Amino acid sequence: MKAVRINVNGRDCEVGGDSTASLLSVLRDELHLTGAKPGCGEGQCGACTVLVDGSAVHSCVTRVSEVVSKKIQTIEGLAVNAEINRVQQSFLECSAFQCGYCTPGMIMATVALLSRNPNPTVDEIRTGLDANLCRCGTYPRIIKAVQRAAQGGEHG
Repeated sequence: MKAVRINVNGRDCEVGGDSTASLLSVLRDELHLTGAKPGCGEGQCGACTVLVDGSAVHSCVTRVSEVVSKKIQTIEGLAVNAEINRVQQSFLECSAFQCGYCTPGMIMATVALLSRNPNPTVDEIRTGLDANLCRCGTYPRIIKAVQRAAQGGEHG
């Protein structure tokens, strides 16, 4: 099997030769980037959300072969010089999590949403995050965090 080259968080990485492996398994098992979480395994819960060329994707159903020559960003790649970004800060300020399992995926989906729509309405936030589930039900605080991040102007 031939190794596959992918770009993750601005760094070119050579990963195992199984191009049919899920992006999630490669991120977690080979690159040791564990922010994206395994959830349903079917692309329904959003715990595994990462950005591919700026768009939110469920990494559990995305094959490595689909992301060659694309830019992948994980939750680990949001911080700059050990400083969390505005979306991460807003989630902290608004306590937009309870157990925290969905939080990395929610944050990544929020970064994608705000890059497309810097000032979304509540309905646009709901639509923009509808592919991500929070089993703890902190949706009101998540919406507040997205609104706060939008007011801050920096998103990714």
